Amino acid sequence: MKSFIIHNSEMHWWWGIVFALICAVILKITLFTGGLIPFNADEAVVALMARHILQGQFPIFFYGQAYMGSLDAWLIAGGFLIFGQQIWVIRLVQMIIYLGTIFTTALIAKSISGNERNGIVAALLMAFPTINVTLYTTASLGGYGETMLIGNIIILAALRIANLSETRMFANWLIFGFFIGLGIWVFGYSLVYSIPALIWLMWQIILRIKSIKLSSREIVNGIIANFLGLMIGGIIGCFPLLIFAYSNGMGRLFSELRGGAIAGVEQLSYLQQISQHLWSLLVLGSTVIFGIRPPWEVRWLVLPLLPYAMVFWLGAVCFGINHSIKIQRSKPGWLLLTGVVACVCLGFVMTPFGADPSGRYFLVLMAPLAIMAAEMILWSYERIGKWSFTLAGLIIIYNIAATIQCANRYPPGITTQFYEISQIDHRYDQELIDFLIEHDEKYGYSNYWVSYPLAFLSQEELIYTPRLPYHADFRYTERDNRYLPYEQMVDSSKRAAYITTNHPALDQYLRNEFTKLDVAWQEAEMGDYHIFYDLSRKVTPEQIDL
Repeated sequence: MKSFIIHNSEMHWWWGIVFALICAVILKITLFTGGLIPFNADEAVVALMARHILQGQFPIFFYGQAYMGSLDAWLIAGGFLIFGQQIWVIRLVQMIIYLGTIFTTALIAKSISGNERNGIVAALLMAFPTINVTLYTTASLGGYGETMLIGNIIILAALRIANLSETRMFANWLIFGFFIGLGIWVFGYSLVYSIPALIWLMWQIILRIKSIKLSSREIVNGIIANFLGLMIGGIIGCFPLLIFAYSNGMGRLFSELRGGAIAGVEQLSYLQQISQHLWSLLVLGSTVIFGIRPPWEVRWLVLPLLPYAMVFWLGAVCFGINHSIKIQRSKPGWLLLTGVVACVCLGFVMTPFGADPSGRYFLVLMAPLAIMAAEMILWSYERIGKWSFTLAGLIIIYNIAATIQCANRYPPGITTQFYEISQIDHRYDQELIDFLIEHDEKYGYSNYWVSYPLAFLSQEELIYTPRLPYHADFRYTERDNRYLPYEQMVDSSKRAAYITTNHPALDQYLRNEFTKLDVAWQEAEMGDYHIFYDLSRKVTPEQIDL
C-alpha cells in the first residue's frame, strides 16, 4: 500500500510538471508567432553570430565585447542547421531553455521543501511569469536565459553535494565546478548563484565535519579531492574564456566582467552611485520584479489587481526570509535560496550593473521568488484549505492580463527597447529592404537598432554600420559598431545611404550638413524609417562630425 501511495504521488508530480510546461509552451508560441515581441538588435547580433558559426567562424563572446559568451549563438546555430535561418528558430531555442529553467525550478522547490506540491506550484508560477521574465526569456539578448538555467543547475548540484553522506565526492564537485565555470563564460552575472552556493556548501561541510568522526587525514584528503574536482570542472567549463584571456590578456576580460562596459555611464562618486543604485532597486527595480510595470516604461499594469500583485510578492519575500531563519537547521536549502536573492541585490547596488535598472538583471530572482511564493501558498493551505490556491490563481491571472495589455500596445509591443527613438515599428522591415535593394543602396550608416536586424533579415545583402546616434542629445558609443568586417565593407563601397529612426533633430542635422558640403540627395519615409539616399557623392559620418 505504501509503495502504491508513493508511486501515485510521483505520477501527480509528473503530471503537474508536464501541465506547467505545456502552459509555458502555449504562451511562448502565442507570443512569437503573433509577432508581439519585435526582433531586436541584440537578438540580431546573436543570430548573425549563429549564421557565421555555420560558415566556419568561432566567436567566443558576443560581438564587440569580452563578456557574455557565445553559447546562445552556438545553440541557435544548431537550430538554424535543422530548421533554417528564421527568427522563430531563435525564439524556439529560448523557449526550450526556459522550459529547462521551469523544470529545474520545480526540482529545487521539491528538494528544498521536501514537498512535491511546492514544485508543481512553483512551476506554474514560472509558466506564467511577470512581463519582465516573459520578455527576456522569449527574445534573446545573448545569454540571460542560459544564465537562469545554469544557475538553477548550480543550486541543484550544491543541494546534491550537501545531501550526500560520502566524504569524497569528486564527480559531484567536478559537475558543480563545470557549471560554475560555464556560467562565468556565458555571463559573469551567474556569480550571483555561484558565490552563495560555494559559501553555503562550505558552511554545510563544516557542520558535517563537526557531526561525524573523521581523522584529520580523511578530512584533508576529502577536501583536496573535492577542491581538485571543483577546479578541474571549473577550468573545463570556462575553457573558451581562458583561450580568450591567453590571446588577449586578462585586463580587458576582468574589466568587462565587473561591469566595465557601463562603468563610465555614471559621473558620480562611489557613495553616490551606491545611493542611486539602491534607489533604482527599491523604486524602479521592485516594480519590474513584481511585474506591476513593463521594464521599458513607467506605466502601471492591470490596475484593479495591481495592489494584490504588490502584496503577494512582498509577502512571498518576507515569508521566504522568515522561513530561511526559522527552519535553517531542518531545511538548510532555504538559506541558499535567500543567499541568491541577497547576492543579486548586493551585486546590483555595489557594482556598475546598478546603473542599468532594466529588468534583465532581475531575471534571476524569478525562480527563488516562485519557490518562496509556492511555499507561502502551501503554508496557507494548511490553515485555510483550498482557498489558498486562489492566491496562485490570482497572480497568474494578473501576469497573463499584464502580458495581454502590453502586447495590445503595438508599437512598441513587448519590447527590449527603453528609448522612444529606438522603439521601431518593425512591420515596415520588408518594405525597407525592398526599397533599398530596388535603389541599389546596399551600404550606408544607421543606428544600432536598425543595422543588425537589417543585416540579418536581408541575408547580409544590406550592410549599414551603426555609426549614427540614437539618443536625443546625439550621444554615441563606439561599442555600437560591433563587427569590423561590416565596417570594412561600408568603407570600401562607392556610395552610402543614411537611415534614421524617430529622430527629427538628427534628420535636420543631416540636411544641414549635406547642404554645407554641396551634396544633393533624396529622402523617403516608411513607418519609423527615414532614408537619405541617392547622394550625389559618398559622405561619411566623420565628414559631418558624427
